[in-house]
Amino acid sequence: MTDAAPAAAGAPGRLGILMLDTRFPRPAGDVGNPASWPMPVRYRVVAGASPRRVVQQADRTLLAPFVEAGRALAAEGARALATSCGFLVRWQRELQDALSVPVWTSSLLALPALLRPGVLTVDATSLGAAELAAAGAAADTPVEGLAADSHLRRVLLENLPALDFARAEADTVAAAQRLVARAPAVAAIVFECTNLPPYAAAVRRATGRPVHHLTTLVTERWRTLQ
Repeated sequence: MTDAAPAAAGAPGRLGILMLDTRFPRPAGDVGNPASWPMPVRYRVVAGASPRRVVQQADRTLLAPFVEAGRALAAEGARALATSCGFLVRWQRELQDALSVPVWTSSLLALPALLRPGVLTVDATSLGAAELAAAGAAADTPVEGLAADSHLRRVLLENLPALDFARAEADTVAAAQRLVARAPAVAAIVFECTNLPPYAAAVRRATGRPVHHLTTLVTERWRTLQ
């Protein structure tokens, strides 16, 4: 567990963030970097929740540890909970049913309210109809992933300790350009992956589309709690 930006007297409480068990760097913009948030945050790592187990294996044995971690954060004063992986939308209903505070597992929850959205994800082969349905999104929502051999995808899924920011940005922009080339009607891009927001400005410049991600979703919904 880590605590960041302790709340001042009279502050509206903290956002709790359920974290995967990772070691890769988290530049500003990443949900795992406290500087990315406009509110105080508290983190709790779910031991053993590796990127591959969550993203590619959808390992349901991890649900109970995520519930336990969420309850601990709520007991410590978290007024709402978010996560560090958009694929946890698979358990949005289960987590919300088990926890006493609002739970926002994924930026994919923003899809139903957006006009002609497309999704950018770390792994398109793992994001299908079931994940979109869990978010309340249309099954035919265009989805594009990071290239299988890209630097950023390897860093994230293999949980590597070093990240080349320029290469990661280029990987993200290239994926976004593939998305809009394949689906030119896309009017807004949603980053499933919570590690992509550091590259949002570059994607906006390259595609001319607005970019939505977990930080923007949570910041908007957080205001409703005030």
